[in-house]
Amino acid sequence: MSIELHDLHDAIAGIGLVDHHVHGSLRGACRRDQFESLITESDRPVPAWMTQFDSQVGFAIRRHCAPVLGLAPNVEADSYWSAREAFTADELTSRFLGSSGVAHWLMETGYRGDEILTNDELTGLLSSPVSEVVRLESVLESVAPTSTAAGLRADFCEELARRTATAVGLKSIVAYRYGFDFDPTPPSDQEVTDAAGRWLRECEAGDARVADPVLLRMLLWEATETGLPLQLHAGYGDPDVELHRCDPLLLTRWLKAVEPTGMDVLLLHCYPFHRNAGYLAQVFPHVYFDVGLAINYTGARSAQVIAESLELAPFAKILYSSDAWGPPELHYLGATLWRQGMETVLGGFVDRGEWAADDAMRVAWMVGRENAQRVYGVRQ
Repeated sequence: MSIELHDLHDAIAGIGLVDHHVHGSLRGACRRDQFESLITESDRPVPAWMTQFDSQVGFAIRRHCAPVLGLAPNVEADSYWSAREAFTADELTSRFLGSSGVAHWLMETGYRGDEILTNDELTGLLSSPVSEVVRLESVLESVAPTSTAAGLRADFCEELARRTATAVGLKSIVAYRYGFDFDPTPPSDQEVTDAAGRWLRECEAGDARVADPVLLRMLLWEATETGLPLQLHAGYGDPDVELHRCDPLLLTRWLKAVEPTGMDVLLLHCYPFHRNAGYLAQVFPHVYFDVGLAINYTGARSAQVIAESLELAPFAKILYSSDAWGPPELHYLGATLWRQGMETVLGGFVDRGEWAADDAMRVAWMVGRENAQRVYGVRQ
């Protein structure tokens, strides 16, 4: 390895990452079948004739996470699981998250929060700070039991103000609940009242999940009043997603409409539409993106995804995230594969004489840390 590439390796290894979109780790022990169901985006049971360890993410866990448990790289799956069972859930969290080199976690807690550690619990286990990203749909669903059709909007805004008093960002899962092909204009008060009446009746019947496009639009437009950046899941996700309706290009008219509000929009994960997201980040000053979730799930191929994310967008518009939820291996693995992929891609640019090593180091720090610090106003 040349001196320049050695310096690049050390620089990337030394970045105290800001994981700008992540979730908590499991609060309790899990069986192997449960673990395998959590290292795939599918919500269907893993067929008995296969194992999720035979996947890119499964191989990556065996390669990169095994040494954290004192095992050799690429240990076979049964041995990995036997060693893992010797640790408590908190020990696994401390070991994997503590070894990740992440200096600040921006945690979104709106998904299956009772199964994962709270931000306060994580703060007690980790030396790195934890900040909150608030999920808009969860806030609306929390006020539904005590609200009325006419009062739902105001009740949501009041609760959102309370929940965001110390938060650093917002998140919407409109991609899951409807798709990006929604009307880009703000809904009227009457539209919201009518939609709220329909939805509250559904809540009384037992379905409290908000999926009405009018209410989802209301959430997005109210988000513009908070002054906080808004994260939007895009692309790859579990079977709730109709993937063809989650291409971020479908957001173009809405992005144009919200641009005057000054709200930053962060497109999360984006695979296989990450090149489309890169285009949007290039042409709109308020749009950013990452390839977070895709890094873990593409494993040994993740450097290619990272390379494609660097094709078009200005480097000041790309961020790091893991989107890890549940198994703490995913928190560690996201950071490890990102560092490895960035070193491979940027090192290739330097080795071919296309980039100076100093520029490669600077870009790695921008993507891994500095861009998130600027967008979210976090400085640790």
